[in-house]
Amino acid sequence: MITIIIPAHNEKANLISLIPQLKQLTLNTPCDILVALSSANDDGSEAVLSALNVTSIRCKKQGRAVQMNTAATMAKGNILVFLHADVIPPNSFIQDIQKTIAAGYEAGFFSYRFDSDNFFLKINASFTAKDGIFTGGGDQCLFIKKSIFERLGMFDENQVLMEDFEFFDRMKRNNVKYKIIKNDLIVSARKYTKNSYLRVNMSNLLLLTLYRLGFSSHKLKRVHNRLLRTSY
Repeated sequence: MITIIIPAHNEKANLISLIPQLKQLTLNTPCDILVALSSANDDGSEAVLSALNVTSIRCKKQGRAVQMNTAATMAKGNILVFLHADVIPPNSFIQDIQKTIAAGYEAGFFSYRFDSDNFFLKINASFTAKDGIFTGGGDQCLFIKKSIFERLGMFDENQVLMEDFEFFDRMKRNNVKYKIIKNDLIVSARKYTKNSYLRVNMSNLLLLTLYRLGFSSHKLKRVHNRLLRTSY
């Protein structure tokens, strides 16, 4: 069974679009969907999710890692799929995950492209189809066996930023067998729209460099907030 976990903060519009698509993709598959709302969520998402017959969880503490871990402890599935609310999966999403796990892999990610025709964003997206310094970012949609996720200690809730990269580092250190599926998710370009291509790329590179140098996640979060305008 597969459990799709969606961490969200004031993502009502995206959830209204995403949830029906996910229900259609999972019609013939044992699957449950859990939306983990931030403690500060205040856009009425809970009522929308109730109307869509989807379980929502309001987390008591802040942080995407907290949201994903909280939902993971409630998951019925033996495969966990962590999907951002503004990411649209391909039509063969569920089948791709099933085939990858059946082939002996313990985890995986998807390549992606942006919902924009911007030439430079196409260059950015092209790197997601292969291993690289940015592999493991949340937009790539991690899926993993629940037993492996629990064995690795789940997401580090002290990581208020870069929790996805930190978890991927632990995957690699523990030789978790993973695959990057070359079947694009569609990722929102809203961060680039609110800022700029150069500003976002420079920020991403700086944050990853500081993370690799051992800066605390709280310092990284402060740097991130000074550099970029985001909705999360």
